[in-house]
Amino acid sequence: MKLLDTVEIDSKEPAEGTVIWLHGLGADGHDFEQITMELQLPDRLQLRFVFPHAPLRPVTVNGGMTMRAWFDILTLERDGLQDEPGIRESSGQLVRLMESEHARGIPYDRIVLAGFSQGGAIAVHTALRFQQALAGLLALSTYLPLRDTLDREVFENPEAQARNLPIFMAHGLFDPVLPMTFGQSLCEAVVAGGYKVDWHDYPMAHAVCAEEISDIRNWLLGVYPAA
Repeated sequence: MKLLDTVEIDSKEPAEGTVIWLHGLGADGHDFEQITMELQLPDRLQLRFVFPHAPLRPVTVNGGMTMRAWFDILTLERDGLQDEPGIRESSGQLVRLMESEHARGIPYDRIVLAGFSQGGAIAVHTALRFQQALAGLLALSTYLPLRDTLDREVFENPEAQARNLPIFMAHGLFDPVLPMTFGQSLCEAVVAGGYKVDWHDYPMAHAVCAEEISDIRNWLLGVYPAA
């Protein structure tokens, strides 16, 4: 299968790590392109940022309107029916992007998976199930997809992601799209499975704020320590 189209911001020197960052529903890979400058990372940190475009597909809750989406959203009910085939398809596409970065010389343990909202759900789903150790998981204003498969595919699977995976989670206190309880439930489920989570909440809606960007910067500096 063809790799997803991406927006790529490469380092000035040969990259020593990669952050693959997934956008939310209806956006595209350009949505977080500016964050590479806002993070103000030091020159010594030679990172490649890859922002893939989700495929175009009809979205049920939006009246079947075609837009960029990592999977269909069948209902707004928290425990409602989910588009499992779409979730697994996008997860597979993300894995192929990681494999592509690995083929370019980036070790898996120097790859961070990041995502906002629907993109965060795919990042979470994929990172926890990936069998190679990753550098970290960045889950912003998101939730846990396919909760019923988590025990079998992650917590009871010795080949799933190691429990020492660095995880940064953040959510807005006033999020009207995905209430903070969604993020809290994700955090609680992951912690119950033995992972440690660096949790942050901010007085914002369904967005990213300056304080959050500063915290992400500090987290990335910890994930990619100086040689």
